[in-house]
Amino acid sequence: MFQSFDSPTSPDQGPPRLAALRKHMKDIGIDAFLVPRADRFQGEYVSDHDNRLAWLTGFTGSAGVCAVTQDAAVVMVDGRYKVQVKAQVAKDFTPVNWPETTLTDWLSDTLSTGAVVGIDPWLHTIEEVGKMTLALPGLKFRAIANPIDAVWADQPDPPMGQIIAHPLEFAGESHADKRARLARDLAERGDGAAILTLPDSVAWLFNIRGSDIPRNPIPHAFALLRADASAVLLTEPGKCTGLDDHLGPDVTVAAPDQLEALIRDTQGPIRVDQASAPRALADMFAKAGVEYRHGPDPARLPKACKNAGELQGMRDAHLRDAVAMCNFLAWFDTTEQRVLTEVDLVTTLEGFRSETNMLREISFDTIAGAGPNGALPHYRVTTETNRELADGELIVVDSGGQYPDGTTDITRTLVVGDAGAEEKRAFTLVLKGMIAMSRARFPRGVAGAHLDSLARYPLWLAGLDYDHGTGHGVGAYLCVHEGPQRLARTGDVPLQEGMILSNEPGYYREGAFGIRIENLIVVQQAPAIEGGDDRDMLDFETLTWVPIEKRLIDLDLLDRDERDWLNAYHAECRDKIGSLLSGQTAVWFHAATEKL
Repeated sequence: MFQSFDSPTSPDQGPPRLAALRKHMKDIGIDAFLVPRADRFQGEYVSDHDNRLAWLTGFTGSAGVCAVTQDAAVVMVDGRYKVQVKAQVAKDFTPVNWPETTLTDWLSDTLSTGAVVGIDPWLHTIEEVGKMTLALPGLKFRAIANPIDAVWADQPDPPMGQIIAHPLEFAGESHADKRARLARDLAERGDGAAILTLPDSVAWLFNIRGSDIPRNPIPHAFALLRADASAVLLTEPGKCTGLDDHLGPDVTVAAPDQLEALIRDTQGPIRVDQASAPRALADMFAKAGVEYRHGPDPARLPKACKNAGELQGMRDAHLRDAVAMCNFLAWFDTTEQRVLTEVDLVTTLEGFRSETNMLREISFDTIAGAGPNGALPHYRVTTETNRELADGELIVVDSGGQYPDGTTDITRTLVVGDAGAEEKRAFTLVLKGMIAMSRARFPRGVAGAHLDSLARYPLWLAGLDYDHGTGHGVGAYLCVHEGPQRLARTGDVPLQEGMILSNEPGYYREGAFGIRIENLIVVQQAPAIEGGDDRDMLDFETLTWVPIEKRLIDLDLLDRDERDWLNAYHAECRDKIGSLLSGQTAVWFHAATEKL
C-alpha cells in the first residue's frame, strides 16, 4: 500500500540498455523501434513487467514514447513532463516536446524511404497504427515480438493478482443487468458481440476488482460480450478462485490464449474500439476470417455515468477521506515544518488514511513537491530528490485513496511560514479559476472543451497558463483517471449526469514553485432559475470537503461572488465533517473554515 521512494531506474543504466536494444534491432533487421508507455490494455498505469519505457530510458511519467534508431533515441512527452524528463534520462536520449513535434513528424524527418519500423502490435492501438501507416506511406511498419523483452534479463513476471467480487451495494447494479443493457445496444446496432480490452471496463461490467496494477483495483483481463448477454472473461483462470457464484452460469472464464479461438467461434460482426484495442486484435480477425467493425467500447460511457449507489459510495468515501486530510493538514500546521521533508509529508498522510481502517490502496503515488519540486506537475519524491521544507516555500500535495466504496483525488497547496506577494497572486488566480468551474452552469450537450477556459481565464488575463487539462474523469473504486469525460481542450464528450471529474487548475514556475487546487465534482441536473427559458441545464455537485489555505489568498483579487462561494464552501465543510473531528484537528479546522 505505502509508497516506495526508490528510483525505479537511474540515468547511468540507460546507455548499456540502449546499446543492447540496438544490437537486437540490427539482428532482426529493423531500422527503428517504438517504445510506448503502454501495455496491451492501453492503460495509463502499467505493471512492473510492462514498464519498458522506464526500464529503457529512466523516464517514469505516465505518458510518453521513445523512438530508437541506430543513431538517435528520442523521448517524446507532453508539457506535464518537460522538466521531469530532462532530469531522468541519460544524455543518450533526447527529450522532445509533444505535440509541438509529433511522432510521425520525427519519423518522417529521421528515416529514409523504405525504412522498417518495428512495433509490438499489442502495445499500439488499431487507430494509432492506421494513422501512422497513412501518414508515412514511405515507411514499412512491421509487427514483431518486443525486442526489449529479449534484452531485459531480469524482467519481472506478469502480475497474477486475485480477482474479487465488488459488492452490489457499491456497484449499484447487478452485472447481469449491466450485461443485458449493453447487449441490447449491441443487438440494436447489428453487432453479434463486442470485445472489451480496457480492464476498468471489464471490472465495471462484471462487478469485479483486481490488483494487477499498482494503485488501480483492476485485473488484467479482456472480455467478450455477446448480443444475447452471455460473456467470457478472458484472464488467467487461477486469478478467479471463488468467483463462480458471483459470475453465474452466463459468464465463463477462459485463458487469454483462447481469444483467437473464441473469435473464430463467435457470430460476427464483432465490435472493437479501435481507439483502445491493440493492433494485434485486427491481425487475429484477419487470420480467423471473421468480420469486425469499429465502434465505441460499450461499457465506457455507461461506466462514466455513475448510478445512485456509486454516487453515494463516492460521497461517503470523500467524507472519510476529508477527515484524514484534515488530520494531516492540522498536523502540518502544528508541527515545526522546517524540520520536515517531502517524504515525511507522504508517509504521514498515508498513515492518516490508513487510520480510517477502510483504505485499500492509495489511488496514485502521492505528489508532495516543495519549492521548485512543486513546479513539476507529476513529481514523485524519491530518496534522491527528497527535499527539506524551507521557510516561505509552497508545497503542492496531490493525493488520494482507494476505498471499497469510492476513489478520491484532492490537491491542496500549503505554505511554510509566509508566502511572497507573487506566490499569493498566482495562488489567488488559480483559486478564481477553480471557483469559476465549481460555479459553472451550462446547457446539456456542452463538452469539457467548452468549459476548460473558465478555469484558465483569470490566469490568461495575467499572461499565465498551465500545461495540463483542467480535469479528468474519476472512477468509483476504479481508476483515478477515467475516460471519456475530460475538462480539457481535447474533451469532446458531452457531459452527462453522474460523470465525475476533477477540477484542478494550477500554475507552475520552473525552478521556483508550483500551485494546484483540486476538488472532485459530479455533473448533475441544474435547478430551474426564475426568469429563465426552461432550457435543460446542468451544473456540478462538489464531492471534496477540505478547507483551502486562506493564508495564500490575496483578498484584493477576489470579487464578492468569489468570496461568497469560498465562505459557503467552508461553511459546508463544517456541516459535512465538523462533527467527525476532534482534538487539535477540530481546533485547526474551526480556524481554517472561518469566514473571510
